[in-house]
Parts: sequence; structure tokens; C-alpha cells
Amino acid sequence: MGDIWFDANHLEAWLSGQPVIHDLCLKLKIGESTTILGPNGAGKSTIVNIINRSLYPIVKPDSHFAIFGTSIINIWELRSSIGIVNSDLETRFRPSILARELIQSAFFGSTRLGRDQNPSLDQITKSDILLKQLNLEAFAEKPYGQLSDGQRRRLMIARALVHNPKVLVLDEPCRALDLKACHQLLITMRELCQKGTTLLVITHRIDTILPEMRRILFVKQGRICADGTPKQLLKDHRLSNLFNTPLRVLEHKGFRQVLPG
Repeated sequence: MGDIWFDANHLEAWLSGQPVIHDLCLKLKIGESTTILGPNGAGKSTIVNIINRSLYPIVKPDSHFAIFGTSIINIWELRSSIGIVNSDLETRFRPSILARELIQSAFFGSTRLGRDQNPSLDQITKSDILLKQLNLEAFAEKPYGQLSDGQRRRLMIARALVHNPKVLVLDEPCRALDLKACHQLLITMRELCQKGTTLLVITHRIDTILPEMRRILFVKQGRICADGTPKQLLKDHRLSNLFNTPLRVLEHKGFRQVLPG
């Protein structure tokens, strides 16, 4: 198994004067794609905010926190090591920016290409490769505001991959997508996994958990309440307890679906 990229021990996080993460003890490894599963409001996205440094955890004397082995985290180095896609990012871009330009803006750490920001030939080539990889070639010159939700989500993933990150974090990747767009996105995610990208996927939907996931974490009321393999955790009684409702799990070709129990 690979190196540890996220290492937290006895962390707490507060938001608006309220505790949202309690006693977080978690190690995540390169090469071990993981899904964090739990109901809405459980604290899943708070863990993403800790990773991307938009929320700073409380570190006590007995606590430890490091990303890629260091607690002193350079935000620029973080961006090159970890690609993050969440709903907050999608709202930062002007509707008029072209798909190709949106990807290229990532090379400059901005949300648009300024007058003095001219992509190099290598950067242009890289953005074209990513457009092809994410099946977005036909939309390269299309304004961001004219893309469908599914196309926007894949474009955000392409943008997150410009620096060849070791880890790709996807927060509720199928949020607001119809069945076709969600299916296309899951295919893209599987391809990334199979090519060696380590994924951390945050979701409340069992049907979006990829067969390639090696590890599942259950989060409930701000705590990790279970940690294991999909075979161990994606069972009727465990999911029923996590979501506080009777559920029955069906499996097909490595994917799971749930029905009322």
C-alpha cells in the first residue's frame, strides 16, 4: 500500500460556535481509493474543508495533523498534490468563460485568464489532453454557462487534474445530475481509478460507490462510526443503522442500490 497522504489524530472542528467534527482519527493512503458515506449534515464535507484548508481544525496537545507528512502546509504545493471538486468551486466562474480557458486558469491559480496570463504551449497541450480524456472536446469553445450540469462537473474534474495530483477529492460528485449524466461521470471516475489516481469520494448515495473503492468510512453526527471494506460495511443492517431507516441492499456488477427494508 502507498504512503499516507492524510493523517489526523484526535482532531476537532467547530463552525459557527458549534462542534461539527469530534475526535477525528483517520489515515488515508495513496493507492487506497476511499468513500466517505453518511447522511446529509453528518460532517462529511467538513472533512473536505479541513483537507483544502478552508476550515482549520482544533489541534490539542494530544492531537496530530499532517497532509503528505507535513503540518506546515503550502497552499500551492497542496493544489499540485490534491485536486478538489466541490459545489463551491463550480460557482466561482463567470458564465462567459470558455471551457478550455476554465481548465487553463488552473495553471495560474485563478478563476479566469487575465491579460498577463498566457498559457504556454505545454499548458495548452495539457488542457486539450484533459478535454479529450473527459470527453469534452466538442465543448472546448463553449461558454461555461451554456454547459449542462454533467458537463460542468466533468470540466471541474479536468481542471483539478492539470497538475497531475496524487489524490482527487470529489465532494458529492453526482449532486443534481440526472441518470445519464451521473452514469457518464461514474464511468469517468472508474477510468481515473483504473489509471492509478487515488480517489476520495464524499457521498450520501450508495449507488455512486464505485466497485474500485477499497475502503468505506461511515460518518454520523460528526464522527467516523465505521471503517472497513465495501463487503464488510455495505450491508442491510449497517446501512439501516447509518441512515436511521430500514434498508435492503441489492448488488449488480460491483455497484449497490438500496430499497426500503
